[in-house]
Amino acid sequence: MRHRILLTLALGIPIGIGAQDPHLEKARRVLQAVPLVDGHNDLPWYIRSDYTQAPLDVEAYDLRRRTPGNTDLERLRRGMVGGQFWSVYIPGDYRDSGYARVQLEQIDIARRVIAKYPELLQPALTAQDVWTAHAAGRIGSLLGMEGGHAIENSLGALRAYFDLGVRYMTLTHNVTLDWADAAADSARHGGLTRFGEEVVREMNRLGMLVDLSHVSPATMSDALNVTEAPVIFSHSSARALTDVPRNVPDSILARLPANGGVVMVTFVPGFVSQPVADHAARRRAEQAAAERRTPRDTAAVARAMARWDADHPAPKATLADVADHIEHVRKVAGVDHVAIGSDFDGTDNQLPVGLEDVSTFPALLAELSRRGWSEADLRKLAGENALRVMASAERIAARLRRERPPSTRTIEELDRKRAS
Repeated sequence: MRHRILLTLALGIPIGIGAQDPHLEKARRVLQAVPLVDGHNDLPWYIRSDYTQAPLDVEAYDLRRRTPGNTDLERLRRGMVGGQFWSVYIPGDYRDSGYARVQLEQIDIARRVIAKYPELLQPALTAQDVWTAHAAGRIGSLLGMEGGHAIENSLGALRAYFDLGVRYMTLTHNVTLDWADAAADSARHGGLTRFGEEVVREMNRLGMLVDLSHVSPATMSDALNVTEAPVIFSHSSARALTDVPRNVPDSILARLPANGGVVMVTFVPGFVSQPVADHAARRRAEQAAAERRTPRDTAAVARAMARWDADHPAPKATLADVADHIEHVRKVAGVDHVAIGSDFDGTDNQLPVGLEDVSTFPALLAELSRRGWSEADLRKLAGENALRVMASAERIAARLRRERPPSTRTIEELDRKRAS
């Protein structure tokens, strides 16, 4: 009991708050016992691109104060976050300026953020590091790389990023690569090429989690065929409920028990609400039509879209929508294969009502408790599943490193042979 009280005080949670709501109190008990692991927060890119403050300036973007984004120290404490994958995302269209340079800058930003706030953020490289940080009342802080374009078709670069602390890589972002098809782009390979398969194998050997958010269903399937370790979807939801390419089909969800992986359900409104997704699609079509009517008059297009927006108010996603997706993943894949991947500070859309920032995680668990989730199941969702996957990948990597050396295969070698 004394340990729980100390942890509660360290997290900045007043004792007794929430006692009037047994489900919220249950959620907080769970989050005192288990680190809440969020699979995806885009704060490093928000800092890079936030011109209302100072771009790239970690010192200027002060998390000890209320920030304009979704994340700061006080709200992290209220949200009882225990483990955070900080996304070191870079866009897929930076080729001319060099992917590697921008990727290294984003890793640098994330590492400087973690170092700046030692009272709450603690560097983490392993699942045990997250448990250790949580026991000390801190957030185990991990790095997740979003987009395999950053390795520039080099397994040596992949290994260098791992050595810098990256513990997952999303195989693609929104752009199809030379070796993997993306969900939001044309499919050129039918999934993974032979070099793409070698990327997955080398990630397994390193202990870097294979993240299948953003990739096409064929790439998901190929990766599941190749991987020796559990996979993650760091920020995706269920396609059966919201039919958009970024979500996970039931056919893939059904394969997760055999693989051991997890879908970390995201909060992005257009991925959790079909009305929001449909409204966005209609708006894109209307804007394209307006641009065709007045192709060189941007002011006219802006006026047309302002009128359309006034006549077609956007629907809102809700916390209940996110809970529906969590329950669907549980229904199809099982309670051992669902986790949380918010995408806070990474979406331009208005966030779901009730999940506006990092302080709101307990409210999501409370909603699931009202739907009948037990404390044991909530612990799995909150962090046990994600940390189990990470620990499993670490054990498999230790074995694979004994069995085989670093791969020196190249895309020229493997995919030229494939084409011949």
